[in-house]
Amino acid sequence: MTESLSITATSVDPGLLSLPWNVPLGEWPSTAIVSLPKGLSRHLVRFSSLSGKVIAVKETTAEMARREYDMLGNLARLDVPCVERVAVIAGRKDADGNPLPAALVTAHLKFSLPYRALFTQVLRPNTAARLVDALAVLLVRLHNVGFFWGDVSLSNTLFRRDAGSFAAYLVDAETGELHERGLTRGQRLHDLDVAHTNIAGEIMDLAAGGRLEGGIDAVAIADGIVSSYHSLWGALTDQETFSVDETWRITERVQRLNALGFDIDELSIQTTPDGATVSIQPKVVDAGHHQRRLLRLTGLDVEENQARRLLNDLDEFRARISRLGADEEMVAHEWLTRVFEPVVKAIPFELRSKLEPAEVFHQVLEHRWYMSQARGRSVPLAEVLTSYIDDVLRHRRDEATVMGPVTETVSIPVIRDGVAPADDEDEDVDWRDLV
Repeated sequence: MTESLSITATSVDPGLLSLPWNVPLGEWPSTAIVSLPKGLSRHLVRFSSLSGKVIAVKETTAEMARREYDMLGNLARLDVPCVERVAVIAGRKDADGNPLPAALVTAHLKFSLPYRALFTQVLRPNTAARLVDALAVLLVRLHNVGFFWGDVSLSNTLFRRDAGSFAAYLVDAETGELHERGLTRGQRLHDLDVAHTNIAGEIMDLAAGGRLEGGIDAVAIADGIVSSYHSLWGALTDQETFSVDETWRITERVQRLNALGFDIDELSIQTTPDGATVSIQPKVVDAGHHQRRLLRLTGLDVEENQARRLLNDLDEFRARISRLGADEEMVAHEWLTRVFEPVVKAIPFELRSKLEPAEVFHQVLEHRWYMSQARGRSVPLAEVLTSYIDDVLRHRRDEATVMGPVTETVSIPVIRDGVAPADDEDEDVDWRDLV
């Protein structure tokens, strides 16, 4: 029953019409549902398949669905990490002609997980801290473009692995507001206070369910977003004043922001009337410094920390082959074809949905470092690949689209004495914890 439907989309997938919009979302048949872990939500959310891809369907009012659809489009144009909008479905009616709620359709973010799916038996302190740090970076990026979230939480965020860290993506923009002139300090601190309260509550909820490692202080974990946020916001926006003979500090400020993964597109520079001192303050700052450089050199579009890791290997490759004076693009192409692509292509086809190629490459480099440290010599890459595939990658769950209950997870098996643990012994670990 599709004749009364109103579909809003930038491009309509014909497959949308085949979904059972005349049935309440909670009653959709199993044939229309894809089982994925999801975060907590005030609205009913279900995952479904659309033309070979996974979509998220959320029931809400027509007004709220359209508002959030428009907001996600604006955030995407501002290059903010968020889920991709697909469509708004309004005018739904059941078989008896009774009205049904409108639906917002978004694309499922591949290789992403809700925070509850990023641990196994218990949440470890290191994992919790990395999640909070990732959310702090996302919040700074949102505030930097004038977006007031209003409901900052781990539940409203998806996380993707990013070379030992996590990258956070906004999922729920329902309460958000976009202010062209930027946010006031009060608005920013309100968002930060909401984040602190929600995170503490979410961690306490895990503790109540016995899914928090003993000794973890939920409030201390929540405090982490406050300190991380203020540190990064200060680095991006603080004004510096120095004497006129210290102009090298301008370059130092730019390099410091580049190291954090940001580019300065506009910088305010002012001198005092007597010309004795200079003040500088970033005006327009864009995230993705390393992402843009790697994309320009290789065409690889990856997360920021992954890009940083790959660029480090590219620079080391350039030094090894003694072509420091060679054209950077030519060396990058050689690294891509001689180093990166052979590693990715060596992964068996049935294992390629475990992790993104860039994350696999990062983990192979880490695995090589630990093997070399253990043996006291450099280990050939071919041997490292075999060990990584057999001892690590085969024991992971697929992350392209993780199937299973909310509390199930994907974890990195700890390799001890060359032996991977049984499935029920998996631990969520940072690669730096491996021995």
